[in-house]
Amino acid sequence: MPYDYNKLLGRIVEKCGTQAEFSRRMHLSERSISLKLNGIRSWKQSEISLACEVLNIPVHEIPIYFFSL
Repeated sequence: MPYDYNKLLGRIVEKCGTQAEFSRRMHLSERSISLKLNGIRSWKQSEISLACEVLNIPVHEIPIYFFSL
């Protein structure tokens, strides 16, 4: 069952404006971010940690953004 990243997408737009800007801040290609947001590739722990820094997501909210079904 794929994860639902709609809340994460909303946070990306709110904090970075675009996925392109988010990918730049994450030091990943736009393609890599797209694959992750579409459930084709998994997020690494280090990427989740950096995304939380970039998007100001508190640690206790990680499941809401990265593990919602």
